Amino acid sequence: MSIINLFTDVFRNPAILLGGVAFLGLAIQKMGWSEILSGTIKTVMGFVILQLGGNIIADSLDIFSKLFANAFHIMGVIPSNEAVVSIALAKVGSLTALIMLFGMLVNIVIARFTKLRYIYLTGHVMVYMSCVLASIMYSYHLSSFIIVCIGAIVMGFYMSLAPYFLSKASRVIIGSDDYTIGHSGALSYYLAARIGRFVGDPIDSIESVKMPRKLMFLQDTVVSVSLTMLILFLIVVLIADPDYVVTLAGSTSHLVFSVIQAVTFTGGLFVVLAGVKMFINEIVPAYKGIAEKLVPGSVPAVDISALLELSPNAVIVGFLVSFVGGVVTMFILPLMGLSVIIPGLVAHFYIGAGSAIYGNATGGKKGAIVGAFVNGILLTLLPALLMPLLSGMGFSGTTFGDPDFAIIGLGLGYLMLLL
Repeated sequence: MSIINLFTDVFRNPAILLGGVAFLGLAIQKMGWSEILSGTIKTVMGFVILQLGGNIIADSLDIFSKLFANAFHIMGVIPSNEAVVSIALAKVGSLTALIMLFGMLVNIVIARFTKLRYIYLTGHVMVYMSCVLASIMYSYHLSSFIIVCIGAIVMGFYMSLAPYFLSKASRVIIGSDDYTIGHSGALSYYLAARIGRFVGDPIDSIESVKMPRKLMFLQDTVVSVSLTMLILFLIVVLIADPDYVVTLAGSTSHLVFSVIQAVTFTGGLFVVLAGVKMFINEIVPAYKGIAEKLVPGSVPAVDISALLELSPNAVIVGFLVSFVGGVVTMFILPLMGLSVIIPGLVAHFYIGAGSAIYGNATGGKKGAIVGAFVNGILLTLLPALLMPLLSGMGFSGTTFGDPDFAIIGLGLGYLMLLL
């Protein structure tokens, strides 16, 4: 059990996982100890910085979500991968760890002997997806052996196929095959890239939008993101119950509170970007050492955060349009007899941004907007469909939020019903 716990801890901590990959890669290349130590520390530090920035963003968006729910008198479920996993691991922690372990082995075997030469490195997605698989099958009372066998195979193929389906569009965005994206929003990114081809032209890029001279200051991402978030916070603060706002803002005036939250969010975003730059600069060269030995010609699949600095306009547009799509769908769900899913801002920010980036790569501005809106629909509809399948695990108050978790969970769940 202690070995399983150690394994689980390592893979629940992507910074350590990526640091280990960097260490192994640099050691295989027979680098000096100074280079190995430096590369390993910078990789771990870069991802820790990314996580710290992500926590800042998450805290700010959590406050926004609470204000939004109060302002518009909406009672429902806010999807939270972290909340679901924290509950599920008490029941399926060992199964989750074993699915991860053998799923990674399947991923390596597939990369070694097929054309799907992608090695998945996004540690937290591995944990969450393994937990989805374990939870669904556990709810149907399958034996541990069957759960691990089926889970590992599904996990391994997911880690190989998801980056493959994104590879063509990723190459356009990144400009090389040095790395690709391995993230739980792959379904949305793929659909956005496909839709973009039909609705727009990549030449008409959202990144080429020229601001009027008086608005040139908005081309500074710090300014544009801060103002966007300030407007959003002011809207919900002014509409929400003043007494409820006080419980969050304390004695701070509503205006100052909104300003602080807006710039805090923006600060978190730039911390994320700094961390991404640091760990990508270290992990990609280090990874080549492993690839050349174990899986020659393989490509690392990393978190969607790696693309945020490449398309700043798409990040803002994707977040806002995805959120609108989520809100629209939220009001439709009761008409379908489904639970109300309140938009979770963290997912809409990261996956909405990613969807706009992929949509923009194939369809320019129109692709970015339509792709992000479709993602907003998926982020609200799919968790509502998944909730009944997770009721046996006691997840009545929350559910997995990202498209890949939901679609694979739904597919596996309905397959279990047929068996």
